Amino acid sequence: MARPRFFLLLLLLAVGCDDGEAGGALASLDAMVLDAATADGAPTDAAAPDATPDAALPDAAPAWTCTASSADPPFLAQVGCRADFELLASPPLDSTLPGARALKTVVDRADGDALYFQNTNQYAIHWAFASAHLSGDGRPLVPMLAAFNATEYSALSRRFLLGSVTWYAGPGVWAYEIAPYDSAPAELIETAFRRVADQAFFGADLVFHPTSEAVARAAEGLSPDIPVIDTDTLYAGIDYQPLNPAESVGRLRFVEPADLEDSYLGARDIVVLRQAPNDITVVAGLITEAFQTPLSHVNVLSKNRGTPNMALRGAFDDAALRALEGQWVRLTVEPLQYRVEAVDQAAADAWWEANRPPAVQVPGVDLTVTDLRDAEDIVDLAAPDLRQAIKASTRAFGGKAAHFGALRQIPDLPVAPAFGVPVHYYFQHLAQNGLDRRIESMLADPRFARDAAFRDAALDDLRDAIEDAPLDADLLAAVAAKLQADFPGQRVRFRSSTNAEDLDGFTGAGLYTSKSAALDDPDDPVEDAIRQVWASVWSLRAFEERAFRSIDHRAVGMALLVHRSFPDEEANGVALTNNPFDPSGLEPAFYVNVQAGETSVVQPPEGVTTESFLYYFDRAGQPTTFISRSSLVPTGERVLTAAQTFALGQALDRIRRAFTPAYGQDAAWWAMDVEFKFDGEPGEPPALFIKQARPYQ
Repeated sequence: MARPRFFLLLLLLAVGCDDGEAGGALASLDAMVLDAATADGAPTDAAAPDATPDAALPDAAPAWTCTASSADPPFLAQVGCRADFELLASPPLDSTLPGARALKTVVDRADGDALYFQNTNQYAIHWAFASAHLSGDGRPLVPMLAAFNATEYSALSRRFLLGSVTWYAGPGVWAYEIAPYDSAPAELIETAFRRVADQAFFGADLVFHPTSEAVARAAEGLSPDIPVIDTDTLYAGIDYQPLNPAESVGRLRFVEPADLEDSYLGARDIVVLRQAPNDITVVAGLITEAFQTPLSHVNVLSKNRGTPNMALRGAFDDAALRALEGQWVRLTVEPLQYRVEAVDQAAADAWWEANRPPAVQVPGVDLTVTDLRDAEDIVDLAAPDLRQAIKASTRAFGGKAAHFGALRQIPDLPVAPAFGVPVHYYFQHLAQNGLDRRIESMLADPRFARDAAFRDAALDDLRDAIEDAPLDADLLAAVAAKLQADFPGQRVRFRSSTNAEDLDGFTGAGLYTSKSAALDDPDDPVEDAIRQVWASVWSLRAFEERAFRSIDHRAVGMALLVHRSFPDEEANGVALTNNPFDPSGLEPAFYVNVQAGETSVVQPPEGVTTESFLYYFDRAGQPTTFISRSSLVPTGERVLTAAQTFALGQALDRIRRAFTPAYGQDAAWWAMDVEFKFDGEPGEPPALFIKQARPYQ
C-alpha cells in the first residue's frame, strides 16, 4: 500500500524502558515512523504477522508465528509477529509530546532466566507487572516499590533484569534498552539481550541502544557480536518532529528568513520557515525545516498559545506543501503523524469562531507600592499560601520580580542581589507626559485595529514617545542612590517584569526588553534603560500576543528588576525541574539546555546547536542522557563539567522543593522553568547563578 504523504512520522524524544517510579518512556532523541494505514513499518522479512523463514535458511531458524491467544494478555513469553508487539507495546505517554512504541521486558534470574514481554498498556512500570505476576506462589516475594528500585537497578545480586524493546521505524531499528540509571554490567546486559533476541521475531535485527553515558560505558564490555547503536545515529534517520501537537486552521504561507522581520504575519497564518526563528508574532501554526528543542523560544510561545508547532526536513521545498501555498488549510500535528488539508473560507471562519483562545486574566496592578524594594522583601516564601503571595506581589512588582524574590530566600541558592522598581512609576511616567491619553486614542482608532502596518507604525511612534519623555527626577535620584549603595561602580541590568508575564497559565516569554546601564555612563545612561524597558510594553509582538489572549493592554504594568549584569558568562542555559518527555511524573529528571558563552539557547543563531540532556538527579549515580551536543565546543567535550552539572542539579532540586507548595500540590506533573548562568572573574572558576524561575506551561 502506498504510504500517504502527510500520514507519517514521529520524533521520539521519549523512549524506552522506564521505570523506577516511572513507567513511562525513557527520554532520548530518537525516532519512529508508523504508517497508520498498514501499522507495519518493520523490515519486510520480519514484520508480517504470519512471516515464515526463507526455505534457504538453516533448519534451526525458528518459524515465527503470532503467539497471543487473547486480545489483552498480561504478558507473552515470545513475540512471534508484529501483531504481538503492537498488542503489548505502549503508545506515547502524552499527546502533547513525542512518545515511543515500546514494550518492557523482564528476565527473572530466580526462575532460570525466564523471560516475560509484559503488556505495557496494562502495567506501566516493571514493578507493577512483577508484583502482580512474579511474587509469591512459590516465587520470592517482590518488595515494595522503593526497595524494588533500590536493588533492581543497582545490585549485582538483583533478581530481575529489566529492559525495553523499541521499534525505531525512521532508521528501521529494533533496539533493546535499559534505564539510563541502571548500573547493570555488560554481562547482565548481554544475558538479557540474548534472551530477548532468542524469543522475538526481530531477534536477528536487534541492537543495543545505550540510554546514558554510564550505560554506554558498560556497553563497551559487550561481546563483539552484539551490535550497539548510539542516539546520534538513530536521530539521523528522523524527518518529522512534533514539538507542540495541536490543531489549527490558517492560510499557508512560506517566508524566507530574510523576509521574516518585514512580513506582517497574523493569527490566521500557518507559516513555513527554513529555520526556527529567534522571534515570531502570533501565528496559527509553525512548520520549520530545522529541528527545535522543547525549550526553544518559538516552542515555548507555541505551547503558551496552544498552536501547532512541528519540524519537517525539506519542508520549505516540499511539493505537497507547496501545492497548498496561499490556501486555507487545517494543520494537525500529532505525536505519530501530521496532516495538512485544504479547507474553504467558511470552514476556516467556523473553526476560528469555535476555537477562540481562552482569555487571560492578569492579576491587576497595585499602585500603592512606591518604594524601591530589595528582592528578598518582595514576596514571603514562607507564606501560608505561596501561590497567592506571588500573585499579590505580581500586582506591584510583576511576575519576574515576584518569583525572583522567592528565589532569593531559598537557602544556599546562588541568586544575585537585586531590587525592584514597582509598576507605580511606569503609570506615573505615562500620566505625567500625557502618554496615557495618547494610548487611549490609539486603541480607539479603527484603522489601528484592522491594519497591521498602520498598527506597527503607531506602536513604534508610541515607543519613541515613551523613550523621549522626561523621567521623573525623584525616581531617577532614588534609583541612582540605590545603585550607588548596592552596586557601586558596577554595570547593572534593568529587566522587564510585568503583571502579564511569568503567570501560572501565561508565560509571556520573551515579549519584553531588558537593558544594561551604569551610573555616569553617557553611552548607556540609567534613565534611557528604564524608559526603553517601559516602552517595550508596546512592541508589536507583545501587543499581538496580548491581543491573542484578550488581555487588556491598559491593564498591563511594567515593573523593573535590577541586578548586576553578566556580560561575559562562560555558559548560559535554561532548565526544567521535571522531565518534559514524561508528563506522567513517573520518570522524574531535570531537563537542561545549555550553551557555551553568551550564545542564546532559546534563540540560537542559524546552524548552531546547543547541548541538551536529561539529568536523573534523584537516581543512584545521577546519570545523564544526552539529547543533543553543542556545536560551539570541541567534539567529545561538554559545555558543563561534572562538578558544574552537579551544582546545577542541587540548585534545581532546591527550586523544585521551594515552589512545590505554590504549583506542585495538586498536579500530577509540573515544573519550574529556570534560567541560569555560569560566570566568573578572570582567573576564577565560573560560578553558578540562577537568573530566573517561573512556572512552566
